[in-house]
Amino acid sequence: MSEKNPKPEETIPIPDVLPAVALKDVVLFPYVMIQLSIGRPRSVAAVDVAAASDRLFVVLTQKDPTQENPSPDDLYRVGTVVAITRMVKLPDGSMRILVQGVTRAQVEYFVEEDPFFRVRITRLDEPPTDHNDLEVEAFIRTIRANLEKVAELGKQISPEVMLIAAQLEDGARLADLVASNLNLKPADAQKVLEAMDLKARLRIVNEFLEHEIALLEVQRQIASQVQGEMDKTQREYMLRQQLKQIQKQLGETDDVEAEIARYQEMMSQKKLSDEARQEAEKQLRRLRITSPESAEASVIRTYLDWLLGLPWGIYSEDNLDLENAREVLDQDHYDLEKIKQRIIEFLAVRKLKPEGKGPILCFVGPPGVGKTSLGRSIARALGRKFVRISLGGVHDEAEIRGHRRTYVGALPGRIIQGINQAGTANPVFMLDEIDKIGADFRGDPSAALLEVLDPEQNSSFRDHYLDVAFDLSRVLFIATANVTETIHPAFLDRMEVLRLSGYTEEEKLHIAFRHLIPKQLEENGLPPEAVVFTKKGVQFLISRYTREAGLRNLEREIGAICRKVATKLAQGKPVRVRVTPRQVEKFLGPVKFLPETQLRDHQVGVATGLAWTPVGGDILHVEALALPGKGELRLTGHLGEVMKESAQAAASYLRANAATFGIPPEFFENHSFHVHVPAGAIPKDGPSAGITVLAALASVASGRPVRRDLAMTGEITLRGQILPVGGIKEKLLAALRAGIFEVCIPKENQRDLTELPPPLRRKLTVHLVEEAGEVLKLALLPRPEAPQVPVAAPATEASQPGAESTP
Repeated sequence: MSEKNPKPEETIPIPDVLPAVALKDVVLFPYVMIQLSIGRPRSVAAVDVAAASDRLFVVLTQKDPTQENPSPDDLYRVGTVVAITRMVKLPDGSMRILVQGVTRAQVEYFVEEDPFFRVRITRLDEPPTDHNDLEVEAFIRTIRANLEKVAELGKQISPEVMLIAAQLEDGARLADLVASNLNLKPADAQKVLEAMDLKARLRIVNEFLEHEIALLEVQRQIASQVQGEMDKTQREYMLRQQLKQIQKQLGETDDVEAEIARYQEMMSQKKLSDEARQEAEKQLRRLRITSPESAEASVIRTYLDWLLGLPWGIYSEDNLDLENAREVLDQDHYDLEKIKQRIIEFLAVRKLKPEGKGPILCFVGPPGVGKTSLGRSIARALGRKFVRISLGGVHDEAEIRGHRRTYVGALPGRIIQGINQAGTANPVFMLDEIDKIGADFRGDPSAALLEVLDPEQNSSFRDHYLDVAFDLSRVLFIATANVTETIHPAFLDRMEVLRLSGYTEEEKLHIAFRHLIPKQLEENGLPPEAVVFTKKGVQFLISRYTREAGLRNLEREIGAICRKVATKLAQGKPVRVRVTPRQVEKFLGPVKFLPETQLRDHQVGVATGLAWTPVGGDILHVEALALPGKGELRLTGHLGEVMKESAQAAASYLRANAATFGIPPEFFENHSFHVHVPAGAIPKDGPSAGITVLAALASVASGRPVRRDLAMTGEITLRGQILPVGGIKEKLLAALRAGIFEVCIPKENQRDLTELPPPLRRKLTVHLVEEAGEVLKLALLPRPEAPQVPVAAPATEASQPGAESTP
């Protein structure tokens, strides 16, 4: 903006009604000349009308510059009357005009809004001033001095403006000139335009000048600091180059250069991806120009150590000999035929198609059944490295993906750390306890693992710390879990689940002699002849001191016996111990678990059910009692919601079909039922107690005893259908332990009988039932001649305290 010397404003006649043009982000001052681009139709029409008459119009500034079609309420009411000095129309209909401010004007009201603004104005003349006023003179001098300081500090102000400002004696015109050249915000410039009092206007302009001076001084200080740092860096670089030449002449080696040379050698030896190589070269360039003692240099070194320390392109050769793999698996694990067969199938596919994408195996089973050791065996059979990380209790997503380098102490995630630990890019990688991963405000680790375990994505896994893609597609991931219910559904969908059920007593016996006893003898420093475990002694140890699906407690008890023998041997006593049942009790104290026993005789209202627990199978005696009442059903024994609903369904079915089973209909109108499962301190829940409750209720309602030598499991519907349940193997083993050789299971569970070893299967008589009537026909005996009182017999606790039973 510049100021010219036109005719005095009083010589220009200004009409009371003029066209008006809205400006978005410009405030125009009197005596200032500026070029405007006019494009909006309403503004173009106003300029055309002005150009055709007296070439005068009013410019008003918008309150909100984003408004494309402002209304009168969107415009300030104080503007400037301008005169058109030059106008050029462009082909697109817009125009460029050169205008000069004439005088301030106050808009009284808008005469019309379409097709353009036409306003009635009141001319705002400058009030008369006293040229001898010392305060005005002081303001003028201060503003001139500050304007010169602003120019010195780097503000772009034309020499013409500086010359005019130095010559102006009129304070009002000086204030307008300075305000128009400070690039003020529209709202601030409008304050100057609306200030009609001379001293007030000068004060406002001076405040803006001082604010600008303060900003320019800070800006100059920042620029000076940056320049100083650049100069320092350049000086250090020059000195470092000189030092390098001096050391070269003296035959000395620069530590930094030696370090960079080491990293370059590592780069040449590794088969880095293009992305990783570019990142490594970038970090090397930064290390070269960074001071060796700075914290940044330490961060770069740590990053390069991780990036170049990874096994890029290093793969161990798979041993695809199927016979060797089978031999290794048989050496390390007894039974587990399905699992072993699946591993052999994996090796066969890998042999036929080496570049094929491997599956993600997930071993699911109770604690101690050998999930982790099975992973080690797979690695040994393949000839690969084995890496294991435990995910139990992991809550932070960064533990999987790593921390970004901006954080202090940042490191890669556990996946990259495991690969680095293995030293090869295709290890067997075991993810333990994936069902115990947590999630909180720091992210969901399960979601982070989705990329790791998805064969379609893990070829370009990106750790936050490394920030380059690493190929995980040739890693054999194996996950372990105790249950699948707590695993993220999308996570579970990417894995092939292989279930490991618990071991039978016969299997535990074989494993103990083949693996556990030799291992504990070696760990406790005992010669084989010092301790001889008898078959009966180990059987007694298994049945009376352990009750679990796995083998951990069994191994602990064997180790306890070995330690007691080792103590005697260490004291110099000649020791040769034969571990019999009596010796086991002597070493380990009283038995921990009593044998599960069946009922002594057939009883009315007491049925034997089969339950699954985390440590194996169990039997439960469900008791029912008829009391005077109106058909209510009371359930006790610390039962869960699912088991309560099963009992209610059984009671409803029995009541609806009373006539079918020879029960008088009025029996339910005059009696209430109390169903109890002993060992009430132990929580019990699950969907497999339906037919057991039905048998107990039908027995007490009909007066017919329930067979004591028959155990049952299965869920019942309101229509009397028997639904399949889980844990069949564990439940059948519990029946055998209790001396019960006849069981009822749902017909749809027939496929689960194959899990039971053939010798044990031959001992059992299994009835496959589809409807409740079949169960009652098998379970209920004829009514005795002397009617029995329908009360529950004393509770026989099949479940031991501390074990959570789940029928």
